[in-house]
Amino acid sequence: MDLPSRFLMAPLTRCRADPNTWIPNDLIKDYYTQRAGAALIISEFTGVKEKAIAFNTECCIYNDEQAAGWKEVTDSVHAAGGRIFCQIAHGGRACHPLNNDGELPVSASPIAIEGHTILADFGPTGEKLDHVTPRELTDEEVEGIVQDFAAAAKRAVFDAGFDGVEVHAANGYLVDCFLCASSNKRDYGKYAGTSLETRSQFLTEILEAVVKEIGANRVGVRISPLNSYQEMNRGGIENAQEEVKYIANICNGLGLAYLHLMRGDFFGMQTGDVVTVARETLTNPALIVNMGFQAEEAEEGIKAGKFDAVAFGTNFLTNPDYPEKIRTGAELNTPRAELYYTKKAEGYTDYPFMVEVKSS
Repeated sequence: MDLPSRFLMAPLTRCRADPNTWIPNDLIKDYYTQRAGAALIISEFTGVKEKAIAFNTECCIYNDEQAAGWKEVTDSVHAAGGRIFCQIAHGGRACHPLNNDGELPVSASPIAIEGHTILADFGPTGEKLDHVTPRELTDEEVEGIVQDFAAAAKRAVFDAGFDGVEVHAANGYLVDCFLCASSNKRDYGKYAGTSLETRSQFLTEILEAVVKEIGANRVGVRISPLNSYQEMNRGGIENAQEEVKYIANICNGLGLAYLHLMRGDFFGMQTGDVVTVARETLTNPALIVNMGFQAEEAEEGIKAGKFDAVAFGTNFLTNPDYPEKIRTGAELNTPRAELYYTKKAEGYTDYPFMVEVKSS
């Protein structure tokens, strides 16, 4: 895919899907269409499996009705001149029984997230919830989830009209729990936590299966080797860099479209440079970077060849015409964090465009 710029929109989970069906609605269509000026939109966390809901009103794509809802979104984005990938994901141990008809969450090992609570907006009761201890998946169950990702990718591209998919392997969700030694304590089988190769096997199989369904040129993957969110701990920058190098070589071997690298930690607990090793290792896949970038740093890094594109998060959330505002030097809107995960248009589709600001 030829992009008109290197100005991408990062995946931003906003929890506005219809409850209990997880079907995208007109509000979601408006939100993405407003932001079609991005060179590429990467959609929010989109679930691949029934009863694996991490966010009470997340979007999913495991059935035809959900794909039909997404088709209205992608048609609208394309009509506005945009391009959009679907971020396909499984919540893993971040899920809660109250979101999933009482079913326990699943993970690489039966280790609960103890350092964080589920935000009130992510559960059905409107209260903060403690995470529960997940059930350890069998190897056979893991193989089944690989096929769930493959089916979701096929549905996303051929039924829902997405231009491609991004496999979510970041931020402590299911794939990341297999990648990380602190959450993968399995001492048996091909997905064991005993080596980087076996910890990466789940992701490798997902990428291979997704590529088989839709082609490597439509597939990206997102990783967060430094992020401690949801109790992820790689055990130091050296381990994080080795993981980045290993996954970058998987991307090379499969000929993926891109590697989407989160360069930092939400909480600043784990630090170091993971961008350079990714740049040095990647051959054909593009390197997209994310976390804390402003336009000036992004421009300098691209000119210096440090990465190929930048995915902006909060600034796209609050400025639907963010690239145009940067081009013209217009003032940016102020984020309203208290409205990030509500269910209404306020704080979602009501951020003003530049022309609206000028005329007010």
